Amino acid sequence: MKGLKIGGVPEHFNLPWRLAIEEGRFREIGLDLHWSDMGGGTGQMIRGLQTGALDIAVLLTEGITKSILEGLNAKIIQIYVVSPLHWGIHVPFKSDFKTVDELKNQTFAISREGSGSHLMTYVKASQEGWDTNALKFNVVGDIYGGLWALEHNEAQAFLWEKYTTFPYTEQGKCRYIDEVVTPWPCFVIAVREEVLNENPALLKEMCRVVNEKALEVKKSENTVEVISWRYNLRLGQVENWLIETDWNYNGIEDPLAFDKTIQYLLKLKLIQPEQAENWQQKLF
Repeated sequence: MKGLKIGGVPEHFNLPWRLAIEEGRFREIGLDLHWSDMGGGTGQMIRGLQTGALDIAVLLTEGITKSILEGLNAKIIQIYVVSPLHWGIHVPFKSDFKTVDELKNQTFAISREGSGSHLMTYVKASQEGWDTNALKFNVVGDIYGGLWALEHNEAQAFLWEKYTTFPYTEQGKCRYIDEVVTPWPCFVIAVREEVLNENPALLKEMCRVVNEKALEVKKSENTVEVISWRYNLRLGQVENWLIETDWNYNGIEDPLAFDKTIQYLLKLKLIQPEQAENWQQKLF
């Protein structure tokens, strides 16, 4: 039995992993998978891969792509969620902000540098025609730090997955005004190179198991109720999310998706042109 440490956000996207672990699906293929919730998101997981605290991470496409091209010793072994991510743009509940253009020159809360909340702020700023060099950020650690920053006027905006934040909008902790959708598949599975080199066949089997479990989750009549209960979301919200979301059921490869990600990173000057050279060899 091979023991490996995996991390992912404590969100509904990762229900297939949690169920497969609970049902012993990975142990059936000789893999003892220890899951850790990563409330700090992609930035926290990148740090985990750097330090060896994690062997495997399920994280945002744009964040891990940028980090690998900057020298992180890891490889992407598969796209995990093929649909895009809907990032809600949130402002302080009692503020007067009503539209995104009013957020120009304001401070954005982000979980960590290189995180999705960080990089997607650049994407939205670019779409709005703002000077991305003038963006201002406050590093807050996780969603709770983001909510605190909004409440105490330490930031005027915060991007996070819109269904995850919906309960907090109902509680009056923040207010949703708009969203930005990733122009690429949102989550991938990345592995430290050393771990991948030692266990290529086992990791391929791991992906097969979670892909099959994801298809079961997508098709199950109980999924909406299970997600609602586990993640404290309204049934109607979960129904909408499930319609929008598709996992990589067949393990398909899609290098063009990463090409789009890299073009955005280059356009926003978040990576250097030389870092993008031979990117396929670096990423996979």
